[in-house]
Amino acid sequence: MSIIHFIDYLTSEKKYSPHTVRAYQDDLMSFTLFCQETYDSELLLEVNYGQIRSWIVEMVNNNISNRTINRKISSLKTYYKFLVKSKQIKESPLLSHQALKVSKKMQVPFSQAEIEEVLANLSSEDTDFESIRNKLIVELLYSTGMRRAELIELNLGSVNLHNATLKVLGKRNKERYIPLLDSVQKTLTIYLTERKQMAYDIDYLFITIKGNKIYPNLVYRIINEYFSKVSSKVKKSPHVIRHSFATHLLNEGADLNSVKELLGHSSLASTQIYTHSSLNELKKVYNQAHPRSTKT
Repeated sequence: MSIIHFIDYLTSEKKYSPHTVRAYQDDLMSFTLFCQETYDSELLLEVNYGQIRSWIVEMVNNNISNRTINRKISSLKTYYKFLVKSKQIKESPLLSHQALKVSKKMQVPFSQAEIEEVLANLSSEDTDFESIRNKLIVELLYSTGMRRAELIELNLGSVNLHNATLKVLGKRNKERYIPLLDSVQKTLTIYLTERKQMAYDIDYLFITIKGNKIYPNLVYRIINEYFSKVSSKVKKSPHVIRHSFATHLLNEGADLNSVKELLGHSSLASTQIYTHSSLNELKKVYNQAHPRSTKT
């Protein structure tokens, strides 16, 4: 019963997305199943840290990555904080828990040349509905830095061509407005004209040729297909474009707070992960420009 109340809390009060809520629910059910099979109990209110530790050990033995384990334990932490807050338990069994060490994955952004080449290739394609849609998807992801999920949820009312802005609904239903570049407005206008001619009664901005809402795998396939033609980078995904957006802005002198607002981050800490590539660029400029540097 406490899990049901917790899920209601995440949905109603925290305003988490259905995807995030489902992840929390899956993690809690996984731990419940472990407790049932190992300790013959489903009472999560009576769990101690030793039992949670046993679950961690089992996951490690099953070759589950430390990153995934930390995410699952984070779900438990949030759950037990909720139980403390609602006075169902006195203290969390995870108070002294230390997260497992994980190696930091450096996202390698696309270069500006790679993105320009993809957009040039898209411009040279046929002017059918799907080609125009795919071009707009790439342009929007790169010019706004929005998340894939945010792109998918855009509707016709999100677009304001008169003010050249786009209303994006981010995490926890937080709205933000992003300016549209002239080139994006042009592609968007062409797309909306083509879309209107298809006469589908659906409010979502991006749709398939059959008139259905686009879906995550489709967006991933579009990005992977076009960038595989110009880039040898291992990872080619919508998130890498988001990373490229932030990195390129910082390289061109944008301040961190502005990039934070454009990305829809709640804190600067989330935005600072994008400063690594920018710092490398800064070092390069510094070494080339400083009088005492050894230029090669």
